[in-house]
Amino acid sequence: METFITFTNQSQGRDRIFRATQYACALLKYLLRNKAARKELVKKIHILESNMSAGRKLFRLGNTVSAIDATKRTLHLSDPMLRFCLTVANLNRALYFICDNALWVRSIGLLPDLNKDRWSLHASRYYFVSLVMNLTRDVYKIYNIMERRARDKRFQQKTNEHLNDNRDVACVLVPKLNAFLLLLCESLRANPAVLLDTVKNLCDLFIPMDKLGIYRTNAGVVGFCGLMSSLLGILSVLKPSLRIKP
Repeated sequence: METFITFTNQSQGRDRIFRATQYACALLKYLLRNKAARKELVKKIHILESNMSAGRKLFRLGNTVSAIDATKRTLHLSDPMLRFCLTVANLNRALYFICDNALWVRSIGLLPDLNKDRWSLHASRYYFVSLVMNLTRDVYKIYNIMERRARDKRFQQKTNEHLNDNRDVACVLVPKLNAFLLLLCESLRANPAVLLDTVKNLCDLFIPMDKLGIYRTNAGVVGFCGLMSSLLGILSVLKPSLRIKP
């Protein structure tokens, strides 16, 4: 109970709950779209989804400053690849929040002439670039982890034993692939924070890709991916050890 209270007291935690609820509503709407008897329920779900979206925009009003501050901090990272990926990701995240804040101001009637479609498209582009950079960072970290683990003598011995115990046709034809997959699985199992962040970013990637027309899916896929990434985000907030660093 104490963990739950601490979680809900954080603005990031509340945003994750609102986000999970929003995408759960989107998924339910898609699943119930052809149910004539559920029209009233679908309307209520749609209203709840809209309220969650509006609430999240209010929570994110200060996130632009946080993203800019994160950009300044990542400029001092010693690793050039991490410095580039995270700086570009945080910069685009800041631009995304600027667009998001502008859309919120329009929604309450302060900027009625703001082109909603154009600003929403810009927001999706910045969000997409930020996710791509974060995924690039994830792949880079996985590569480094695998490289270090491959030099471990105990892992080399384990790999040889595994290959010797599984000398079927497939292993004879593709021993390197087998060893690579074993190395990848062992590396991710030993670093759950990297695995969680990679899966979360992959799920999130479908959202801007659909809006930008890069890869068209449907509201059900977007809702499911958004819900999964939100649940993983909640897990990372509840357990700081599962939060990737840097």
